[in-house]
Amino acid sequence: MPTVAALPKLEEVFKLSGVPTYTFVEPEEYGRLLVALRTPGRGVVIEGPSGIGKTTAVTKALSELPGGEQALRLTSRRASDRDVIAALPEMQDAGLVIVDDFHRLDEPVRASIADHLKLLADEEDLTTKIVILGINRAGESLINFARDLSGRLDVIRFEANPEHRIRQLVREGAEVLNLDLPEREISLAARGSFHIAQLLCHAACVASGFQEAQPVRRGLSKAMPVVLERVVDDLSMTFMEVAMKFATGPRFSKEGRAPYLHMLQWLSEGAEWTINLDREIRRRPELRGSVSQVVDRGHLAEFLTRNEDLGELLHFDAQTHVLAVEDPKFFFFIKNLAWGKFAERVGYLNIGFTTRYDFALSFAGQERKVAEAIHEALVEREFAVFYDANEQARILASDLEEYLAPIYQSEASFVVCLLSNSYPSRVWTKFESRQFKSRFGAESVIPVWFQDSPPGVFDDTGRVGGYFFNLEQPLADQVEYLADLLKEKLADFRLLPKVEPGEFRCRQCHLIQHINQLADGRVSLCVECAEKFKIRY
Repeated sequence: MPTVAALPKLEEVFKLSGVPTYTFVEPEEYGRLLVALRTPGRGVVIEGPSGIGKTTAVTKALSELPGGEQALRLTSRRASDRDVIAALPEMQDAGLVIVDDFHRLDEPVRASIADHLKLLADEEDLTTKIVILGINRAGESLINFARDLSGRLDVIRFEANPEHRIRQLVREGAEVLNLDLPEREISLAARGSFHIAQLLCHAACVASGFQEAQPVRRGLSKAMPVVLERVVDDLSMTFMEVAMKFATGPRFSKEGRAPYLHMLQWLSEGAEWTINLDREIRRRPELRGSVSQVVDRGHLAEFLTRNEDLGELLHFDAQTHVLAVEDPKFFFFIKNLAWGKFAERVGYLNIGFTTRYDFALSFAGQERKVAEAIHEALVEREFAVFYDANEQARILASDLEEYLAPIYQSEASFVVCLLSNSYPSRVWTKFESRQFKSRFGAESVIPVWFQDSPPGVFDDTGRVGGYFFNLEQPLADQVEYLADLLKEKLADFRLLPKVEPGEFRCRQCHLIQHINQLADGRVSLCVECAEKFKIRY
């Protein structure tokens, strides 16, 4: 009795891992990849975001090359492999070696591999060929270690696959299963990722009850929006907790500027699943202070290193300041997050900011030690603080009055002025105080008096609530107490009503105004405050 061929199973057609049997689609870089792999002696770097098809393409290409199955395949994710990778420069006649997840190697090992690649190229060694796989800018990272590597290796960049190739994958799988699948909807949701396309096709079939090829042509019984919602819900069970963990950062401050949450949101908005934080910070001056602090001080790198669950999903290169998503399913999840609701769920009071700084410090040079301590305490609470020592590079070649005036007039939510005995006699403190003097009526100037300058000695600041510093007492405790008071003050400010489209919050009176009441497009002041306080803008 003749045997009946088994119908192809869903998991064989739309595979969630491994090289697809029925739905492998060559990425646009595939031809160049084949040529690079079979060129002896010359190093190859294959870079691109996770889930874009790098590893699958390399595996498929090796199967087409004579002896490709004998290639030594290593990954930095495996401890035993890391030792072998580190020893590669000492190996002779190593043959074809594939090093995956290169970006996860320690910096000294990456530098050693870079030198080895240069040596192999210079000596035209035909007995060893190293192929490196990594996230975006893996080639750039290598060249940073060995500048003269440029031109000595092939760098092949896998980018988001074009829509027609994603649709080809969907179409080929649909033909095998004898189904009608919505190619366009799936390709748009996949955003260039073969892996996500496989996942969505798999989920769509499961939702409609199709587990194998159908004897007659069938269509889906569940609409794709329903399928997408189910996929996001399923992924939420895996990724919501870890996303919230990253968004809170190592020290959660609900009143702060949420630097970790914003970095995650910037990632979700990126087209390449990889962002350069320096570039993103320049685009968003209102978040420069808070995000720069966690990046430049090494807090971000330490946070990811200390938390393995985060390190599995996100990678940060401390040298290039590139932050990347490592898991395509996690990228799909954050891409579909409702960020306003997510921020509320995490616990932040407000993530929309109308000013560049939360606080601007004004002080005479003799009190720099105190100012520095206050600055550090506020930064630790994830606030954006104007402190002149941090602005030296930006101040260079600038007109100081033009640079500083807007900060004290309106670009900081609050001005903290350290009123020591020397404050009224310094040129720059006189200038700064002229800029924010009118803001006393708007409850946005916080005086800090020293024992040698009690309230009312120089002016009428005594009628404004402030804080007393006693330099004869330990500084640290007083600074921490003041920072906590400022934190509570800012929390009240963060809880002000949300600004709707067509409205803005005046930086002076904090009242919500209609946009036609904006005094000037560059500074968010209402007409009444601009006239009342005669603020130059």
